[in-house]
Amino acid sequence: MGGGTALAGVTSALSLISLSGGGTAAAATATTALTIPPLLSATTTDGVDVYTLDMQTGTHEVISGVTSSSAGFNGSYLGPTIKVANGDSVRMDVTNNLGADTTVHWHGAHVPAKVDGGPQVAFASGETWSPAFTINQEAATLWYHPHALGTTAKQVSQGLAGMLIVDDDSDTSAALPSEYGVDDIPIILQCLASSAAGDVKYDVTGYRSSGLVFPVLVNGVNADSTTFTFAATKRRIRLRFLNASLSDIITIQRSDGATLTQVATEQGYLTSATEVSTIRLVAGSRAEVVIDAADAPTIQAVITTGWIAGGSGTYPILSITDNSSDTPADLPSTLNTITRYDTSGFTARTITLGQSGATMLINGVAGTTEAAMEANMIMTTVGAKEIWTIKNSTQLEHSFHLHDVPFQVISINGTAASGVDLGWKDTVEVIGTGTVVIAMEFTDYADDTYMYMLHCHLAQHEDEGMMAGLMVTES
Repeated sequence: MGGGTALAGVTSALSLISLSGGGTAAAATATTALTIPPLLSATTTDGVDVYTLDMQTGTHEVISGVTSSSAGFNGSYLGPTIKVANGDSVRMDVTNNLGADTTVHWHGAHVPAKVDGGPQVAFASGETWSPAFTINQEAATLWYHPHALGTTAKQVSQGLAGMLIVDDDSDTSAALPSEYGVDDIPIILQCLASSAAGDVKYDVTGYRSSGLVFPVLVNGVNADSTTFTFAATKRRIRLRFLNASLSDIITIQRSDGATLTQVATEQGYLTSATEVSTIRLVAGSRAEVVIDAADAPTIQAVITTGWIAGGSGTYPILSITDNSSDTPADLPSTLNTITRYDTSGFTARTITLGQSGATMLINGVAGTTEAAMEANMIMTTVGAKEIWTIKNSTQLEHSFHLHDVPFQVISINGTAASGVDLGWKDTVEVIGTGTVVIAMEFTDYADDTYMYMLHCHLAQHEDEGMMAGLMVTES
């Protein structure tokens, strides 16, 4: 069993950003080799690949040179990357050594509700949870993180997050870079809130305290005054971006203004490689791009506050140099076939995101207890095809996430989806007073005991009640 190791901090000059988030980040004063999370090995027993994860506490340099209390999987901060393939039988042996209840949600995974990792399956410190399931989806970049009631923001902010990569045997997967750490590179981005002394904040009280800084981390290492470097030994590089922030929005772009070639959204490949000038990732979102190392590009992250306070500025996060000698084949002209839904016969629902003071609501109910979520349950059946209007009745930013099934975006604020928004999604931005229409089909898994979730992925909003249950039954 090859467990992950703690991610080491990098000492660099501290760049402070004011509470108001004004101005731009300081120019990087140093370069440091990109830290890549270790790839977790499995042991195989009776045809089942078993991955072992130990949730543990520790310390970490969220601010360079300053020690913070932290938590991680198989280490003191973040977790190893888990790479599986469509059709694999897997078991996740997850041991809780946090001193508090927790869960682990396989964000974006199409799995039975009882192993999805929602609040119903929370387990105590000292216990091991061992969900077993078969990987049942096309290639995609997913992630894993805690999902217990009222503690998601705290535990994720401490560092409990890791990337989960699904591979498949499609021609597209064979044509794209896939050697982990060589030409297939995870980029886990976080903007956190911290006191100058390293006390990481996660709730309203913490975010309203004075003297906050908002460090930006790349794969767990502070990026405030460092540009990370990657010496490419293959000319075509695949970058998998994950916004693992609690609430901040992160926009990816090239420093020279050139386009990025995006090949995938959260739930799979686009129909074709698409040139985009920027990629906007709300909390929980992912995207995949391919880069020609010969361009020697520098990738920037633009941080925008998504909650009551947060980071701000433009950070050069990754500089790629070309040490390759190969000449890659052209990308396939077609990456995926996505048949757009004809929603004329779909069951329609309206999901209203609301608030009452500091309490967040879905359809008028705060999902802060299992009883409340059950009372406010969305009930559907295997085979159901539905179209949801996600209506934001607040002035606040929300990041809507649906468990279990991928969805298609039909329209955003009255405008039909286009470009990369036509790809399969599981998380979508809903701006203040905005409306997003999505469509989905519920397949494969039914359960009349365990529920999935639909919620805002601004983790603070989730903890404050913007979460409802979703139960998929046979009939």
